[in-house]
Amino acid sequence: MPLRVYTKSKRSPYRHQIEVLSYIVLILGAGILFWAIYPMVSFELYAQLFLKRSASSPIPESQTVSSLEFAKSIYSESTSLSSNLRDFTKADLWFPKSKLPSAAEDFQVKEYSLSIPRLNLDELSVVVGGNDLSKSLIHYLPTSLPGQYGNVAIFGHSTLPQLFNSKDYKSVFTYLPKLEVNDSIFITVEGKEYEYEVYNMYIVDADEVSVLEQQFNDAVLTLVTCVPPGTYLQRLIVNARLVRNTALK
Repeated sequence: MPLRVYTKSKRSPYRHQIEVLSYIVLILGAGILFWAIYPMVSFELYAQLFLKRSASSPIPESQTVSSLEFAKSIYSESTSLSSNLRDFTKADLWFPKSKLPSAAEDFQVKEYSLSIPRLNLDELSVVVGGNDLSKSLIHYLPTSLPGQYGNVAIFGHSTLPQLFNSKDYKSVFTYLPKLEVNDSIFITVEGKEYEYEVYNMYIVDADEVSVLEQQFNDAVLTLVTCVPPGTYLQRLIVNARLVRNTALK
């Protein structure tokens, strides 16, 4: 005859509900984590296969004095803004304002539009020398206008693909990695349309400011956004060259 007998008590309905709820929360948490991380992982795989990690020579070398020396000095000071920018909707926080060279000209054109047919982006506003990336794309460190010789650097935001909205400037460059060599980019300035053709795409670290270097022996467009999607870890650079100027017709 056993000395002790143990009987399993019945679980109360309340405890059963708590257990079910905990499993639901766990599954939802795992789903949200996958939802957020999957685009980053898939981008990294894509980048390893199809995108270069640095530029061999994205812009031809020149003896022309450029903004590169100014930009490099920013990162030598190890400021908190150099690797962890506080507010990526403000263009002047990408590089401390006090260190920036002034624009070469006082441009009469303050705004123009950019279209990328492959990405279904149509007539996005680009503000020349602007600051608020939540309201437009920014033509950064303007020294020349589209259609002219020089490097036209345009900054734009990206985010997780799930949050993409072609009307929201905080996400318009999300699918920039989908561009391919020979794709067209159109810029319209005061009724004159310029067609640029993509010839190079690569990824650089956040402190690689050579992408802003000015050269005046070619008409080049440089699109810049953050990657992987939803992070500010690196920069995707898209270089395009002017191939058609309808103003000359």
